[in-house]
This record gives sequence, structure tokens and C-alpha cells, in this order.
Amino acid sequence: MPALSVADAMMVPVAAHSSLTMVGRDTELAEAIAVLDDAVSAAESGTQQRAVLLSGDAGVGKTRLLRALRDHALEAGWQVLAGHCLDFGDSALPYLPFSEVLGRLDAHHPDLVEAVAAVHPALTRLQPGRRTRVVGEDSSDDRSRGADRGDIFVAVHALLEAAATEAPVLLVVEDLHWADQSTREMLGFLFTRAFSRPVAIVASYRSDDLHRRHPLRRQVAEWTRLPQVSRLALGPLPAEAVRALVHELDPFGLDERSVTRIVDRAEGNAFFVEELVASGSCADGDVPGDLADLLLVRLDRLSDEARHVARVASVAGRRVTHDLLAATADVPVDRLDAGIRQAVEMNVLEVGGHLYSFRHALLGEAIYDDLLPGERVRLHARYVAALSTGAARGTSAELARHARRANDLDRAVTASIEAGHEAMAVGGPDEAADHYEQALELLEDPDRVARLDVDHAQLVSWAANALIVGGNAVRAGQLVAARLAQLPPDGPDLDRCRLLHSHAVILSMTETELDPVEVSAEAVALAPEGESSLRAKVLATHARILDSYRPDLQDEAESLATEALAMAERLAMPELASDIQTTLSGLGVKTVEGTAQDALRRALESAVDSAVRAGAFQAELRGRWLLGRSYQDSADWEQAARWFRSAVDLGERAGLVWAPYSIESRWQLAWVAYALGQWDDVVALVEAVDGLGGPPIPLGIVEPARLAVRAARGADVLTRLQALRALWEDEGGIAVYSAGVEIDVHADRGDATAAIGVYDDVVEVLGRIWGESFGGQIRLAASTLAAIGRALPRASSAERRTLVARADRLLADGEAVLAAIRERSGPWGPEGRMWTDRLVAEHLRVHWLAGADRADGAEGSASAEGAASADGPRRDELLAAWETALDSTAKVGNVPVLLRVRAAYSQILRLTGDTARARDEAGQARALADRLRAPGMVADLLAESGASRGTTATGHTGGAALTARELEILALVAEGRSNGEIGKQLFISTKTVSVHVSNILGKLGASGRTEAAAIARRDDLLP
Repeated sequence: MPALSVADAMMVPVAAHSSLTMVGRDTELAEAIAVLDDAVSAAESGTQQRAVLLSGDAGVGKTRLLRALRDHALEAGWQVLAGHCLDFGDSALPYLPFSEVLGRLDAHHPDLVEAVAAVHPALTRLQPGRRTRVVGEDSSDDRSRGADRGDIFVAVHALLEAAATEAPVLLVVEDLHWADQSTREMLGFLFTRAFSRPVAIVASYRSDDLHRRHPLRRQVAEWTRLPQVSRLALGPLPAEAVRALVHELDPFGLDERSVTRIVDRAEGNAFFVEELVASGSCADGDVPGDLADLLLVRLDRLSDEARHVARVASVAGRRVTHDLLAATADVPVDRLDAGIRQAVEMNVLEVGGHLYSFRHALLGEAIYDDLLPGERVRLHARYVAALSTGAARGTSAELARHARRANDLDRAVTASIEAGHEAMAVGGPDEAADHYEQALELLEDPDRVARLDVDHAQLVSWAANALIVGGNAVRAGQLVAARLAQLPPDGPDLDRCRLLHSHAVILSMTETELDPVEVSAEAVALAPEGESSLRAKVLATHARILDSYRPDLQDEAESLATEALAMAERLAMPELASDIQTTLSGLGVKTVEGTAQDALRRALESAVDSAVRAGAFQAELRGRWLLGRSYQDSADWEQAARWFRSAVDLGERAGLVWAPYSIESRWQLAWVAYALGQWDDVVALVEAVDGLGGPPIPLGIVEPARLAVRAARGADVLTRLQALRALWEDEGGIAVYSAGVEIDVHADRGDATAAIGVYDDVVEVLGRIWGESFGGQIRLAASTLAAIGRALPRASSAERRTLVARADRLLADGEAVLAAIRERSGPWGPEGRMWTDRLVAEHLRVHWLAGADRADGAEGSASAEGAASADGPRRDELLAAWETALDSTAKVGNVPVLLRVRAAYSQILRLTGDTARARDEAGQARALADRLRAPGMVADLLAESGASRGTTATGHTGGAALTARELEILALVAEGRSNGEIGKQLFISTKTVSVHVSNILGKLGASGRTEAAAIARRDDLLP
């Protein structure tokens, strides 16, 4: 394949008023060129390629740098493929830059495109000819709205791979600040997927367009957290570079004063420099200081025809096809051609295939802003006429935009609905939701609703569904609730039923004070009698909600589901039927072990098979998730991972990673991988969606798993964990998991007070939204008790009393929750028993370390045997509890919890004198820490080995050197600690402490502990 450049569609040849050379960007170009070399290396090693995000203010020189990079790439034998994002305002067209790339490849190498499309048929959806609107075409066909976004992602990846077979590929995406959500997610996908052949990616955007709420702002921050994505920011050119650029543009025509004025006024912006030089005058007053005026100076040199062409083109945005411009300009062909020719020659417009574009987007914007309000409306109306009559081809998104700005709001409604359907057809739920919501906004006028005969409730349901599929269920709930509030009391039952049904679905997947069962029951009461698709959906939803929220009404749920299934089959609704079969598979089976659980799994597997045959994506996804949860409840991690992984893969193939049960499967799979100790997989699972820029709540659900890994490996994650608190009220899953990680972080730092504070905060929130007895509280209480246990040896006597009292309340909390759970649902599963056993063991550890309830007061010279005898029953109870906790944790196979339990148990064994077993448990804990690359989790064990270090100190008395351990004990003696207290703090026996104290007294020549402390202070032996 010969090297391919799309210079006629990107970075066009330099015109008369542009610099022939790049000035002041050598460093940035070198960094951009390095991406090409990195792409080759990545392909050879099979790793992810490096990508660059090129940012800078409008006109600062991004395109010039990209042109230089293109030239270098072509000289090195690379292909250059480019796509542009266009400003469609609120009417985004999904995947536009990739359609452009596909069109260019199809024009030059149709065989290659045909071969890839044969394997990945979803690619054809991006072909430019498939993106245009055909008059009379019915775009609302349900079958055209297939959720195949993942297939499109994979197809584009395969296309780039195929294009790179014979020559490396440089993919450039320009003007990312105008990109639609689907394009941004496509880039995120490409950033995180390795290529087997050299493919380099560079994407540019205007940094000055990224206002605080711009969707790209957060996405760029997330992308640049990926190790393979770097950010190259172009700042203003220095004065010397601006001066050189001026002389390059006009070597002889400007005097030094004019050059100085340009340098001052351009403020390092290369485009401003070019425009100032091109204006022909630089004196004060000759060129307006306002940027728009500056840009419009060039229009003064154009003929009437060329100015008219430029003004008409500005209404289309940055780019316009020849056919659409000709149909809209309303001038004879010869005058149109003459006007276009002059606009191109004067560098106002550029030609790229059948498209005309403004040399710079700011130029088109300035021309558009200069139009009188009436001119704008009339020109937009011409575009509406051209698109709606078929005089020129375009998208429904374009038609909707022009109709709104032409005040043709009735047509804007229908076009926006069409655009929403088109976006859903290519897996663009975010863009679809935008279009639907724009239509809803226009339908606030009741006269328009009556005139258009639009099913308002149905439109709200479409918008809510698009929001849910895009991962924004909270916004969907707000939309439906607002519409319900607007319905008059005597409004149609059918509308209220449809909206209540949507609301019930949303309530079942969000945190709310409303009862989904009540809302769903009201929808059932209003459902139309007889056979109808709406009634079947309402009954199916109510059955599913009863199954989830009211286990005491399972007979009613089964009856409703059976009725709904029969109706769905009679009405030929295979997807709904599959979903109902999934619900029926779980009804009546609530135990977590034994034959009932086996029967549940067999029924769910059968339901999944039926969903696959019916092509019921959502039902299949839900069934796979339920199977994963079934195995997860039994701590069968491998099988749970298998089913969750299959659901994640299904969601990715459909391009719907944020859809219900898709993101939940990724969430649970991440925690299963965490439990199995497959921590690199945890990071990969989260990073795969991190760069996609999804809604905050779905991202917040999966992020705590990665934060847990990063924290255990030494990273400071507290700031991010605390930021997640803003989402606790909206999603309890984020609260319980992120709080658990936060408690462990404080425990590792020895900060029991902070850990208790986190526990109190999360229990207060979850107690309100989940109720007083939620299962996760036992895990949170056990982890908080562990934090107290780790901090207790270093606490003062007063602090110990406070911590012990709090430990008692934590145990009581856990016991109350356990009793409530047993009353509601019977015995707990293996993981629940693991946390319950650890709760008891951690509580006993706290009491034992604090000396609570002890019969002995052995200190100093008391024998170890005497202390052991006096403390024997308490010690036996402690050891038995920890052996039980260790056994249940080992059976569950939760690796990080097993590591923490072994580390704590080894310290308890050492403290009680069983040094052999202590060494064995400590060795196994360290081995697990090595496997996880998390030495911080065994920091206490590593500290215990300090006695073998060679650090020594010699007192001024001339005695023998003190070892590091002796210095450590001497410091505690100076604090007034008894031998028993020192032993517990250092996790060694009281007898060992006594031996060390005797050695210290001998080395210092001290007659007692008080004199030893005085000598230590006198000789500066204490830290």
C-alpha cells in the first residue's frame, strides 16, 4: 500500500498569507515525532501505543505543528489519516471524524475497507453515505436502533490495524473540543487498546474552549492519567518567535514599529500574527482590536459574490458540502463558482474533496456573528428547505440545528426525534438523549404538542432510556419525575402509566426515598386492560421489582411474571419474553447453598441461552450478572469471575459499558479479581473505562477497587476517596466500598480515630438510604476494629479506655445487623461468616491488648509463666477466635483479607509466646504481600524484624553498645511503660521485655528503671 496522506482534507497546503516554515515549536515537534517511534516499539512489544493530546488556544499553532508532523511522517513512509470534529452545537453527529477517515480510505483503498467490513459489518454504519438523511426515510424502525457501539469500536480498531499492514499509520483527530460523546469514547477505547502494527494517535483541541463544565475537560484529565497518553500543551510563542514569524510572512513590507506593534498585539498567537500581517496595516486604529473585527478585515477584500458565499457558509458551521452550499446560496451557478473561487484564493475558504471549510474556525464564527439577526434566520431557513426537500443531503442532526435557529420549531422537534433515533441506531445514547431532551424542551409549548400530535410520554420514555443506557439513571429519574409532576390530575391514564413504569424502573436502580414497589403497583393499576405491549412491560417490571424488594410477595410476583410472559409471547416480543424468563428463573429460590442454588443456576443458564437465541441483549446481560452474583454469594470466585467477565465482554461488544448490569458486572468483577489477588486485572478493568469519560456514578462504582490496590501498594489515595463522598447519597455501593478502603488506609497509618470517623459517616448515610441493618456494616465494623487494634499499643491509658468502649459498640452494631439478617433471610453465606468471625476476633484482640478484664497485674519482674497463668482463659479465647477467623478466611479464599488476618494472628501468637507458629504465619503473610506487591500491608511485621538491625548506640558511661531493639525498649521505659505494656506494643512476650530491660540496666550501669531513663536523657540516647 502506498503512503496515504489526506492533506487535502487536513492541514492543507500553505496559502499566500501563511508562513512556509514552523517557528518556535522545535521542542514540541520533537515530542510529537517521538510518538511515531514509540508506536513502532509498542507494536513490536505488543504493548499499548503512546498517544498525544495536543492542546492550545485557538490560533496558537496546533494545525501548523500537525502539518509539520504530517510532513515528517510522510517522509518516514507513514500514512496520515485525519478526521475532524465539527461544531454542530447541540446536535452532535456520533463518530464524525471516523466517518471522514473511513470515507478517505474507501476512496483510495476500497478493497481494504471492503475486507475489514466483511469481518466487521458494523463498520458500514460509519460510511459517509450511511450518515445522510433521505427524505421520506423512516428512521424510527426499532431494529435500526441496535446497540452495536462496541462492534463499531472494534471495527475502527481493526480498520486501523489493516491500514497499518504495509505502512505505519498516523491518526490525527482535530478539534476535539467539538467532539460528540461517542467520538470521545471511541478515542478512549483506542487509547487503551494495543495495536499489533504501528499506529500513532494525535488528537488536538482548543484549551480556551474548555470551560469548567465542558465534557472534554474531565475526560482529558482522565485520559492523561493513563500511562500511554501524554499531553502536549502549546503556549503562546515567545516574542522572538513572533518577530521571526512576521518577517517570514512579510520580509520587506513592514517597518520596525509595525513589527513591534504586531508582537505586542498578537500576544504570541500565530493566527493573530498572520491576520495582522495580512490586513496590510498595523498602525493603531487601522486594525480593530476586537478579534472579530480583526478576522473580518479579510472580507473587505472580497467581491460581493465571495462575501455572500462566506456568509452563507458560516451558517453551516466550519464545513459545508458543495451541494448544500449551492442549494442554499440562492445565486446563479457562475456567480457561485466565482465567489467560491475568490474566497479560496484569498484564503478565507479551503477545499477538501467535496467540502469547503473556513481556514480557521474563528473566522467562520466571526462572520456568523457579524450577520444581522434577520439574516441568520433567513439563511438557516434556506438550509432547512434544502435538507427537508432533498435538494441537498445531510443528517437529521443538521436539520434539527438549522430548524431551531430558523425558528421553525415544529420541524426542529421532529428532526430532533429523528436525530435521537439515528444516534441510538449507532450506539450513541448520550447524543440521543441530548436530541430527545431538545425536543422535549420545545414541547413545553402545549399548542405545539397538540399541533404535532407527538406522544409526549413516549418521548420522555425514549429520553429516559437513552440516559439509563448511557449510565445517567439519576438524570433519567429527574426527567421522568418532572414530567409526572406536570401531568394534570385528569390526564390520560395511558401517559401516566407509561411514565410511572419508567419511573419504577429508574427507582429500582437508584438510591431514593420513594418506594419502587408502590410506584410500580400504581403503573399496574393504570395499565390498559387486554393485550398490549405496555401492559406486558408493566407487569414484567412489577414482577421483577417485587422479587427484589418484597420476598414475602413472591407468589404474586410469579403470577404477574407468568401472565406477562404469555402476553409477550402472543404479541411476538421475544426480548421482553427473555427478560421475564430470567425473572422467573430466580423467583422462589433465595438460599445461597445446596440444591436450591443449583436449580437457580440451571434456570438462569437456560434463560441466558434463550436470550441469546432471541437476541435480547438486556435480558442476556441481566442473566449473566445474576449468575455471577449467585457464585459470588457462595465465594466461588472463579465461576463468579467467569460470568461477570462474560457480561462485561457483552457490554463492551455492544459499546454500552455504562448500561445497567454491564457496569455492575465490571464493578463486581473488579472486586472478585481483588479477592483473588489478581490486582493487575483490577487496575486494567477500571482503566478500560476510566478514559471513556462516563458519568460520575458509574465511574465512582468501579473506582474504589483500583484505589484499594493503589493504597496497598503505597499510593496516597485519601484525596480521591474523600472526593467520592460526594456520591455516597446517590449510590450506596460507592459509599460502602470506598468507605471500606478509606478505613483500611487509616488502619495502615495507625489512625484509629480517623477510621472510626469514616465508619460513623458511612453508617449515618447508609442507615438513611438502606435502613438500619445492612450487611456491609459488619465488614465495616470489623475493619474499624482492626484499625483500633493496630493503634491501641501506642495509645495512652485514657485513649485506650475510649477505644475499648468504642470497640464494644462496634461489636454490638455487628451483632444487631447479623440478628436482623438472620431474621429476614436465614443463614449467611461463606463471605458473611468470614466477616462475622473476624469481627469477633478483632474485638477480642482489642480487649486483650488493652488489658481489659484481665486478672493479672503482672509487670516488671513478674514471671512470664505467672502472667500466662493469670491470663490463660482470656488468651485461649483469643487464640480460638483467631484460629476460627483464619480458617473461615482461608476457606473463602479472599487473598488480601487472608493476608491481614495472618499478619494480625502472627503478632498475637508472638505476643502470647508461640514464636514458632508466629514465624510461620508471618512468613505466609509476607509471601502474600510479595505476591500482591504490597509490602505496606505487612509493615508491622517488617518493623518487628528491627531487632536484627545493626544500628547501635553507646552511652557516655562507656558501657557496651545498645541494640536498636534495646533503644526502642529504653524509650518506652523512659515513658513509664510497664514490661507488659511494652510487650504488647512491640508484639513480644513480657519475659523477652524483662530480659532486654536487664541487659539495658547492665550496659548503662543503672540500678533501676528510673536511673536508666535519666542516663538515657543525659546521654541523648532517646529519639
